[in-house]
Amino acid sequence: MNSIIVLFLNLGGGEVVMILLVVLLLFGGKGVPNLAKSLGKGIREFKDAANGLQKDLQDNTGNITSTIQEHIQDVKKEVDRVSDPNK
Repeated sequence: MNSIIVLFLNLGGGEVVMILLVVLLLFGGKGVPNLAKSLGKGIREFKDAANGLQKDLQDNTGNITSTIQEHIQDVKKEVDRVSDPNK
């Protein structure tokens, strides 16, 4: 999977022009804007779904995070109390 990503990252100017030419030949001058519009909508929907999932995870784990922080503070107080008995 990573090798596929690396292949696309190593494209030069000539390769990009060739790909654009093939896309233009396959979809035509009128089809390319529709293709780009559909691709943009798909990317936007994917980002919205990812952001929604991230927000749900943060909302559902927020209570856990605060509980863990409270326990950490309790442990720190106990360690301080044990390490310095004069307190």
